[in-house]
Amino acid sequence: MLARGFTARRVGTYHASRTFHREMRVMVGVKRVIDYAVKIRVKPDKSGVETANVKMSMNPFDEIAVEEAVRLKEKKVATEIIAVTVGPTAAQEQLRTALAMGADRAIHVVTDETTLPIHVAKLMKAICVKEEPSLVILGKQAIDDDCNQTGQMLGALMNWPQGAFASELVVGDGGDLQVTREIDGGLETLGMKTPCVITADLRLNEPRYATLPNIMKAKKKKIEKLKPEDLGVTITPHITIQRVDEPPQREGGVKVESVDELLDKLRNVAKVID
Repeated sequence: MLARGFTARRVGTYHASRTFHREMRVMVGVKRVIDYAVKIRVKPDKSGVETANVKMSMNPFDEIAVEEAVRLKEKKVATEIIAVTVGPTAAQEQLRTALAMGADRAIHVVTDETTLPIHVAKLMKAICVKEEPSLVILGKQAIDDDCNQTGQMLGALMNWPQGAFASELVVGDGGDLQVTREIDGGLETLGMKTPCVITADLRLNEPRYATLPNIMKAKKKKIEKLKPEDLGVTITPHITIQRVDEPPQREGGVKVESVDELLDKLRNVAKVID
């Protein structure tokens, strides 16, 4: 365990199968989720959460990933940003948001099936083989399932180095990356070559708001649509949801008038002290 504030540094640990090119193409993953401000409601039959007539948004961690890609392009490091999503037809709304934020192109793998992280990773691998990005940036997790698996799976499938939970990303001369990760008790700095996979932590940046002109331009941009079978991927569910329940409501607390009364409650009612 590292002492708080300690920085672990591992630079030059990873090696990729392909050298860096001057033109850095960045691919960003985007997921459609229930808006973080919406109170989640479970369906009456307990089969899942209610999504009908519910506000949907881009996964907040994916917004951070898109923002980081846009900043790389503004620094003349990235030359093209490709936003990718897997999901129903309505998920194109989130791709439009990514385009409005600054992505150049968008690819939509259209499916109404429930996809697991391994499915998404396989689909993104197929797109990586086709598009040959130098860098893939994903949100570290989605706020709907909190799986935190897709980025790591993609890195393993591509045999690329990966920097998970990135709180800082620096591109050096020649394209080598320096990734700072927040870990228990301190920071860890990794050095890696491209191509690689990065997953964005909350403190990597603060996403911008898309401007109205860019929102209007994004509506006119063409989105490339594919099906899983076009990429040679079969979506076979390995997990089924048996039941979804809301967390039990917590009982209200009891106010006490004095320290003596508090100690009495803890000793004789809660029985947590002798």
